[in-house]
Amino acid sequence: MTARYALRFAALAYLALVLLGPVAFVFWRSFEHGWQPFWDAISSPNSVHALKLTLELAIVAVPLNTAFGILCALAIVRHRLPGAGVVNALVDLPMALSPVVIGLSLYLLYGTDGWFGGLLDHGVRVLFAYPGMLLASLFVSLPFVVREVVPVLREIGTDQEEAASTLGASAFAIFRRITLPAIRWAVIYGVVLTTARVIGEYGAVSVVSGGIAGRTQTLTLYVQDRYENFDPTGAYAASVLLAAIAILTLIGMTRLRPREETRGDRGA
Repeated sequence: MTARYALRFAALAYLALVLLGPVAFVFWRSFEHGWQPFWDAISSPNSVHALKLTLELAIVAVPLNTAFGILCALAIVRHRLPGAGVVNALVDLPMALSPVVIGLSLYLLYGTDGWFGGLLDHGVRVLFAYPGMLLASLFVSLPFVVREVVPVLREIGTDQEEAASTLGASAFAIFRRITLPAIRWAVIYGVVLTTARVIGEYGAVSVVSGGIAGRTQTLTLYVQDRYENFDPTGAYAASVLLAAIAILTLIGMTRLRPREETRGDRGA
């Protein structure tokens, strides 16, 4: 009994030291002079633009990687994709590479001397613009839905899907009525992780965006810009916005799950 409580206390103390302490400090520094300085910081034109750009990247990148993640997981587990080992390795590549290396790779590919630098001749700007930032966000957040869905697909097996196919159900109907409900929580967890990764990304985006205030500056880049320009209140306020988005995402997921489980119990 004593060992169990000691282990629990050690885990909570570690979380408080590593996670809760720094986050609480940022919140405290943001509001130590009251609400007005915080509001002035987050309502400035550059801050509002950085928030909008961050959300725009998430709104596009998260659905794209969610759809890709589900299809890739199905291809690996259900359809015995040729070269599945290579595909698995490629999917995990963004986790192994430093984000700065990812950004540099995109810079070399889409720069004036890169393989796709000719796009500039047709008026398509990738670097230091939204397309390059979106590519970087897609790259770094690609693995999360795949990695959440693959083990669940292997665990649930194929018995129900094969039975539905024998009864004449189409592939889409099987996916919509059987597969998707079975993997929905894996998909949701993957979406949460993907959203957090896109919103919090710094390294790859900083290389391809240039961090131009009011144009290609996300919230993470805005935090650095404000801190380096001796505006700690602005940096702390933007950090609070980033934390608030992550917290609201987690709260929405936890509030939805009991509701879904309750409905499932009533149906049973």
